[in-house]
Amino acid sequence: MKHDIVDIKGAASGSVELDDSVWGIEPNIAVMHQALLLQLANARQGTHDTKTRGEVRGGGRKPWRQKGTGRARQGSIRSPLWPGGGVVFGPHPRKYTQRMPRQMRRLAVRSALSAKVRDGRLTVISGLDAIEPKTKAMIGVIGGLPEARSYLILLPEKNDAIERAAGNLQNVKTILAAYANVRDVLKYERLIVSPEAIATLEAILALPEDKREPSVWKQARQAALTGEAEAGV
Repeated sequence: MKHDIVDIKGAASGSVELDDSVWGIEPNIAVMHQALLLQLANARQGTHDTKTRGEVRGGGRKPWRQKGTGRARQGSIRSPLWPGGGVVFGPHPRKYTQRMPRQMRRLAVRSALSAKVRDGRLTVISGLDAIEPKTKAMIGVIGGLPEARSYLILLPEKNDAIERAAGNLQNVKTILAAYANVRDVLKYERLIVSPEAIATLEAILALPEDKREPSVWKQARQAALTGEAEAGV
């Protein structure tokens, strides 16, 4: 499929051919959800910890004798029943790491990218690498794009000028195209890529010819053409 290219001023400057196996598939919601949960789980440190009654300091002596005081029998002031005592069933250090097959992870990213294209939230921009490393310059670029709450810029390689220009904007994030992930693609409303970043993404995510299936959009176009041909007959 083809997609329009705009320059840093928002004016049309050509078109680019997008690989249907990356940008034109039917989004797999279940796989995207699973990949998002995996990414969120793997970001957890798991260093939380509480002390049990055996770890709390003190309480080695029985607070009062067993019988004859009229009070309930107690064996330690560090019992979970006492203020300052141990915690029952509290959190302890653990790993939240999850695993997912590579093909499923890449399918999730392809689904997220295709969803952006389907919803009209993809902007292919050229000349972004010539921007000045100033916040004002990035604000000017964003001002020429369709309005959105947030923007994710995929870079083909590290670019200090672009990163410095977007660094102070809370609603703009820059990452390398090779590190595109489901969480960022779904979190930011509009996706901004350059033709070079598209080539980087397709080099990683594109499927071989023997594993490709016609996208839903292509099937719809073929069905429409078939219907028109039959009507003409």
